[in-house]
Amino acid sequence: MPLDIKPIPVLSDNYAWLLTTPQGARAVVDPGEPRPVMDEIGEGRLDMILLTHHHADHTAGTEALRERYGAQVCGPRQKQEWLPRLDHAVEGGDVVSLGSTQIRVLSTPGHAVGHVSYVVDEVPALFCGDVLFSLGCGRLLEGTAQELFDSLNGYDSLPDSTLVCAGHEYTRSNLAFALHVDPDNAALKARAGEVERLLEAGRPTLPVALGVERRTNPFLLAPDVETFARLRREKDTF
Repeated sequence: MPLDIKPIPVLSDNYAWLLTTPQGARAVVDPGEPRPVMDEIGEGRLDMILLTHHHADHTAGTEALRERYGAQVCGPRQKQEWLPRLDHAVEGGDVVSLGSTQIRVLSTPGHAVGHVSYVVDEVPALFCGDVLFSLGCGRLLEGTAQELFDSLNGYDSLPDSTLVCAGHEYTRSNLAFALHVDPDNAALKARAGEVERLLEAGRPTLPVALGVERRTNPFLLAPDVETFARLRREKDTF
């Protein structure tokens, strides 16, 4: 693989994602706390911190990691005053370089104002923060159903093989809701068995192929924004 990708569990159910190029350049996505990332990197290098949005459980480790490793910080241009100091303020359509690896930026609002996602086409991999989870999606904390629906549809051009690297280990709870609304989905039943095997073995359920999510995730299967909004309301109180 041209890029090594590793989930680092942080806080109670977050993931920071560590990216390492074959040449040794390294970035971390959404470090919600610094110590687990430091424990993984040790005395090695950290070139860049990529932030998807401003919520503290995705950003709180930024300053300690910047201070220790001298990493550059990249995050959304919109409402950047809510973020740690940015060296690179980005928006949809921008490209960030990690060594020779190119990282595309997508604008993905709905969960949070200014939320962005990062795509590495050469893997391919998607770092989607709190927009898309396995079998679920983010809450509408700062945006509208239309915004989040459009953000999820913004992933449509990505191939089924894309690795979904989401910000939380929410898969088991999302699975219960997905089975509730789509109990006859054979692909979902297969994913349910896989999820339980992974969690029982103490392993993360992520990354997961985007193609699997397209066949199993009720929010990606929603045909229109009205259905999507109804599902999101139902999930909020499930």
